Amino acid sequence: MTEPIRDTSKLCVHTITTKPWSIEEAIDNYAQAGIGGITVWRQWLEGRNPIHVGKHIRESGLTAVSLCRGGFFPASAQSERQQAIDDNLRAVDEAAALGAPLIVLVCGASPDVPLPEARKHIQAGIEAVLPYAGANKVKLAIEPLHPMYADSRSAINTLKQANDLCAAINSPALGVAVDVYHLWWDPNLEQEIKRCGASGRLDAFHICDWLTPTTDMLNDRGLMGEGCIPIRQIRGWVEAAGFTGFNEVEIFSNHHWAADQHDFLNKIIHAYLNNS
Repeated sequence: MTEPIRDTSKLCVHTITTKPWSIEEAIDNYAQAGIGGITVWRQWLEGRNPIHVGKHIRESGLTAVSLCRGGFFPASAQSERQQAIDDNLRAVDEAAALGAPLIVLVCGASPDVPLPEARKHIQAGIEAVLPYAGANKVKLAIEPLHPMYADSRSAINTLKQANDLCAAINSPALGVAVDVYHLWWDPNLEQEIKRCGASGRLDAFHICDWLTPTTDMLNDRGLMGEGCIPIRQIRGWVEAAGFTGFNEVEIFSNHHWAADQHDFLNKIIHAYLNNS
C-alpha cells in the first residue's frame, strides 16, 4: 500500500496549471503556499530574461523542476522540421539559463504525416538536439500522450513506445516523463514503468485526474480525486521503480482557470495531500 503524502516539499506546479498568473505571480504564490517546485512553460518566459526568472525562483526557495515544452518535430516539409529543431535548441538555451535540468518533449504529430513516418521525424529531431542539450547539462524527457492526440500533438502514445525510442537512441541525456492523464489506461503501464526505472530513464511524474464526462479533449482535466485515475497506485509503481523526484501537478482546465487562482491553488494542495 502506497503511503499518503505528508507535506508539499515534493509538490511541483506547472505554470500552465494557474494560467491566469504571470510567472512572477506564480513564483511568489507557489512559494508562499509552501510548494517545493515549479515547472515553467515557455510562454511564461516571453519578454523576460530566463536568467532573472531563474534567480527569482531560487531566491523564493523553489526548485526549477523542468521547462515545458520542446518537441513537435514531425512535418511534411523538411524546412518545417528544421524550424522545430532550431526551436528546440532555443529551448535548451532557455532551460540552461533558467537553471532547469530537464525539458519535457511533446513530440508532435501531423495529420498529413503517417504515424510511422512521424516517429522517424521524432527520432531524427531528438538526435539532432541531444548533443547540444548534453553539452549544456540539460536532459530531454519524452512524454507519451494519450492516443486521442495522435493526430496533431504526439505520435508517441504509450510508455512502451517512449521506452523503445529511448533504447534506440541510447543517450544518457534522454529519458521519459510519465503523465497519469495520458497513461492510466495502459494495461502494460506497471511493466513499462519498471522498465523505465531499470534503465535509469524515469525523469518526471505528472499528475491530475480524468473527468467523466470529459467535455474538452484538451482543457477539462480534474484535480486529483475528482476522476477515475488510480493516482496513488501509479505513484507507488513509480516510486518502486526508483523515482524520488517531484510530483508535478499539470492541469489544463477552462473551469479552474476561470476561478480565483488562490482558491484553486488551495484546492490543489488539499487534493495533493488527500488524493495523490
